[in-house]
Amino acid sequence: MKVLAIGAHPDDIEIFMLGFLLSCKARKDSIHVAIATDGAAGKVLNFPDLKNIRKEETIKGLNCIAKPHFFGFPDGELVLCLEATRIIKDYIYSVQPDLIITHAPEDYHPDHRALSNFVQNSTGFLCPILYADTLMGVSFNPDYYIDITEHIKVKKNAILQHKSQNPDSFLEATLLLNRFRSAQCNAPKNNYAEAFRFEKRLLKVELLMLLKSFI
Repeated sequence: MKVLAIGAHPDDIEIFMLGFLLSCKARKDSIHVAIATDGAAGKVLNFPDLKNIRKEETIKGLNCIAKPHFFGFPDGELVLCLEATRIIKDYIYSVQPDLIITHAPEDYHPDHRALSNFVQNSTGFLCPILYADTLMGVSFNPDYYIDITEHIKVKKNAILQHKSQNPDSFLEATLLLNRFRSAQCNAPKNNYAEAFRFEKRLLKVELLMLLKSFI
């Protein structure tokens, strides 16, 4: 299977979907990752040349799965990028994925919501879309839970690569959410899961067949 993950910002893939991607890689799936914005608005700490710093952090964070593609859209203004749908569509069709993972349309962040809409419009009926969980699971009702326990150490390390964002608070929130999702599945203590929802559209492909080794 060829899997494409598209995150709005540097560190979004690491926080919301890296465990699942590592599981896909472990079963020899082909992984592609892309980042929509340049991350320049994420000024948690005072770093000069933040765009390039966040790009390097993302490369380090994702080197466990794939070399990321950077669209370079302006951070915080994704909804205003009139060419985004065309550019994202061209990239998606160049990859020809069997499955796309991106943000949910009800996500808290406007860039996440905008990207979700762009991806859905760009993909059409090419392949299924999985929506990733929201921060702390707010307003998100999952369809699928993926056990990521064996990958949690790699996920932690990937999040911590984003030093410009003072990542300890993001890591704490992510671990709490992944532990909660695991507990919803009655998993024992010290287990972790990521949650996703299927974009329900008329498709020839059956999503359960793509995910059969995970559920």
